[in-house]
Amino acid sequence: MKVYLFLYFISFSPVLLFTYNILHNKLLTSLTRTAFLSPAAPGQPPALRRAAGREMPAEGTARLRRHVNGGKMAAFPWHARSRNYVSESEVCKLESIPLDFGDYHPLKPITVTESKTKKMNRKGSTSSTSSSSSSSMLDPLSSVLDGTDPLSLFAAAADPVTTTATMDSTRKKRDKDDSSAVGSDFEPWSSKRGEILARYTTTEKLSINLYMGSEKGKVTTTGSAVSEKVRTRLEELDDLEEGSQKELLNLTQQDYMNRIEELNQSLKDAWSSDQKVKALKIVIQCSKLLSDTTVIQFYPSKFVLITDILDTFGKLVYERILSMCVDSRVPLPDNFSPESVNDTAKETCLNWFFKIASIRELIPRFYVEAAILKCNKFLSKMGISECLPRLTSMIRGIGDPLVAVYARAYLCRVGMEVAPQLKESLNENFFDFLLTFKQIHGDTVQNQLVVQCVEIPLYLTLYSPAIDWILQCIAYRAPEVLLTEMMERCKNLGNNALLLNSVMSAFRAEFIAARSMDFIGMIKECDESGFPKHLLFRSLGLNLALADPPENDRLQILNEAWKVITKLKNPQDYINCAEVWVEYTCRHFTKREVNTVLADVIKHMTPDRAFEDAYPQLQSIIQKVITYIYDFSLLFSVEKFLPFLDMFQKESVRVEVCKCIMESFIKHQQESTKDPVILNALLHICKTMHDSVNALTLEDEKRMLAALINGFIKMVSFGRDFEQQLSFYVEARSMFCNLEPVLVQLIHSVNQLAMETRKVMKGNHSRKTAAFVRACVAFCFITIPSLSGIFTRLNLYLHSGQVALANQCLSQADAFFKAAVSLVPEVPKMINVDGKMRPSDSFLLEFLCNFFSTLLVVPDHPEQGVLFLVRGLLNVIQDYTWEDNSDDKVRIYTHVLHLLSAMTQEVYIYHVDKVDSNDTLYGGDSKFLAEINKLCETVIAQILDHLKTLGKEETLKRQSQLALYFFNTILAHGDLRSNKLNQLSVNLWNLAQKHGFADTSTMVTTLEYIKKRSKQPEMSHFTDLALRLPLQSRT
Repeated sequence: MKVYLFLYFISFSPVLLFTYNILHNKLLTSLTRTAFLSPAAPGQPPALRRAAGREMPAEGTARLRRHVNGGKMAAFPWHARSRNYVSESEVCKLESIPLDFGDYHPLKPITVTESKTKKMNRKGSTSSTSSSSSSSMLDPLSSVLDGTDPLSLFAAAADPVTTTATMDSTRKKRDKDDSSAVGSDFEPWSSKRGEILARYTTTEKLSINLYMGSEKGKVTTTGSAVSEKVRTRLEELDDLEEGSQKELLNLTQQDYMNRIEELNQSLKDAWSSDQKVKALKIVIQCSKLLSDTTVIQFYPSKFVLITDILDTFGKLVYERILSMCVDSRVPLPDNFSPESVNDTAKETCLNWFFKIASIRELIPRFYVEAAILKCNKFLSKMGISECLPRLTSMIRGIGDPLVAVYARAYLCRVGMEVAPQLKESLNENFFDFLLTFKQIHGDTVQNQLVVQCVEIPLYLTLYSPAIDWILQCIAYRAPEVLLTEMMERCKNLGNNALLLNSVMSAFRAEFIAARSMDFIGMIKECDESGFPKHLLFRSLGLNLALADPPENDRLQILNEAWKVITKLKNPQDYINCAEVWVEYTCRHFTKREVNTVLADVIKHMTPDRAFEDAYPQLQSIIQKVITYIYDFSLLFSVEKFLPFLDMFQKESVRVEVCKCIMESFIKHQQESTKDPVILNALLHICKTMHDSVNALTLEDEKRMLAALINGFIKMVSFGRDFEQQLSFYVEARSMFCNLEPVLVQLIHSVNQLAMETRKVMKGNHSRKTAAFVRACVAFCFITIPSLSGIFTRLNLYLHSGQVALANQCLSQADAFFKAAVSLVPEVPKMINVDGKMRPSDSFLLEFLCNFFSTLLVVPDHPEQGVLFLVRGLLNVIQDYTWEDNSDDKVRIYTHVLHLLSAMTQEVYIYHVDKVDSNDTLYGGDSKFLAEINKLCETVIAQILDHLKTLGKEETLKRQSQLALYFFNTILAHGDLRSNKLNQLSVNLWNLAQKHGFADTSTMVTTLEYIKKRSKQPEMSHFTDLALRLPLQSRT
């Protein structure tokens, strides 16, 4: 009660009263400047009465008459026709006809049914159709899309370019089918590529051997013999042995990656220029780089870069041989057999394998052959299944265990692409790796690590990408028996932590979760040297976030894991594990356990401000908490949740977290709330977002923040406690004053509050509710001027005035409407709309039309003149500087005629409940009607004056359009039984057609309407009018 009374009294403070008086005097002064003069009210001083027109000197009257009449054009008195809105509504009402739709519904799918019929055509041939009621029947036009219709095939046979395009499309389709052979649930290598490159980096200098291309054999004459071409290619192969390469030393990691990319591009260029041997040399040279482990911590990234080149080479060779298989311009089907491959393609394919077999070194020979493994499809059905075991055996000859495991990973990768059903080679690769795993702790590897100053924990992490990929391939759609066997083999190796981590990363989460206690036992027993146990618990937690463990084991699992996690001294190690297990805690336990975990995180991350280095993990924890605890009354009852938020000291991160919380609230909060705990917490969060706004904040960011805060404001409701609701809006206004959309929302909310009060009181306000409504009105009146958008203020003044009028606050409504009138002259010529400058005329026209509709029901002030607001608005419109090529001013004047015509009716078309409009106040008084008609006469003179100025050649079309527009206004609202008005309408009709710019169809339709109206009762004068309206041809 105190708040809204304070608002009510503050609205009549000396400062506001002084402002009101200035505005009042300004409006009165503006009335004396133009022709739209108001008759003075009784008691006004003589000067004001003279200004209002009652005691205007003769000289001023003559000047006004000249202004209105334009020197030549005579004045036309206005006579509005009498309207019976009830009967007109009945006449215009559409006739309702009951429709029986039966089973039809516009959203029901259409089912096409063909009947079994046979029909003879004129030539005697028969055509039959089969019965089908399926909606998935073959579309006869769909064959055009894949190019298999007869016309497309015929065109393809005649056009080699089309043949190439068809082959390309078929190849793309085949590649897509091959890539999807393993299913969408298999994570592809491409998704791991970026992570590996980002994780395994180095600051040491690297070296690379670049192939220096020989100039021999690049140009061959057309007439050269085949034997000469073969000899040239053999010489090119020997170039590699003759030192045609260059070693680049002291390269940074970025330089090294650039060189590899250059080699990849050189490979493509050589292939496109038909230098196949050079392309092979480049691939061999790159493959040799995979035997180099001088900078061992960079090896996984090097493997990714080199295998990209191998993939490119394998694809080029496969497509080259495939293009040779085209027979009669028809490409091979997707699942072709070796028998359908012609001899030329087979010979070329064998030639590639023979070239690769001649490579002397093991590693390049293995990698290059694995790259073109898919080409075995051209030779025999069993080619791939025979090559995979042989290539697996070849890897046993690689001595370095790191190089060997990545070779196995590449073979598994290629194998999954070309033959995912062949699981035996995958298993064999993994078992071979387990047999050679002890090499990691051998003297050779240890000496290498000492030389490169690499610790064993770092070295073991280099194996993770390869082992993870091998196990992912093995575990894909594998039976649980095989996965159990893998676990047993890991146990036999002494529960090696590296292998155990890879197993938990690769196997299905359901499999891991069901055996959670078994894995915890293995983790406890495993050797921690080189691979800490907390990483194993992290991997286990990642699986438990995807699948649920047995219910009886859940608490024990959490206790066992948290015993290890909470003992971690390194804050980064701790938060990496805690981040994962928070999700498990939120999924399966109550707020008590969640509160305990959050408290432990705060305890570990607060000392030495360790949280500053762990913002991403802390953000992830918040995200997981609000994902599973979206009941905000429960969330804010978690004691440590708000202290947890206090760790976000960096402003940008804190704002992102606040946005995340508000998005969750808006998404999940179904019902409005008045919980003080929620309100206080969310007000604090919204205040944090609001305070982050500064001069550099982007408009999109401001809109996003305002939308989140507005979503919160809309969800706050105190029910019937309207006073508390208004107090909340007052507090929100003081907190969010820098975000204009929030202030706009608050004004709308307060207006809605006032209307809800009116609804509760059924329009009959008591003294208390009347004071409350005036307090709401005062809130809006004080807040609107603080907004920057000119049309936002205009529309809010109008809207708030309508609300005040509906609540019988007449003086407050007048204040809003006067403020809107005084604001119209400030409307700029151009306004910013969605980042673009646009003319404001159309927006102003729309606002004024809405304003006129409201003014119809606004009663005159007893101390002001007749139609005081209408005259004031017209004066502002006349003084407003319009664009030279704009006719909006005249269009506004025609809308004014609509308004004034409606004001002359005995009963207005609509009213505001419990507010007496001018039809009740004046009761059709003749003086009141005379004042309206005089105002109409002045408005008509202004319109005709403007039409006269459009008589130039370049504006004749506008003159024609406006003349017809004004004619329709007179036709709809004027009483054409008046001779002068009737003659004016005929003159406008002729003017519209005078220069041939009128739309003939519009003129014909208008004339037909007049003839139709003439048949109605009391409309016989339309018959004479129709005879006086000729239709002119546009010759």
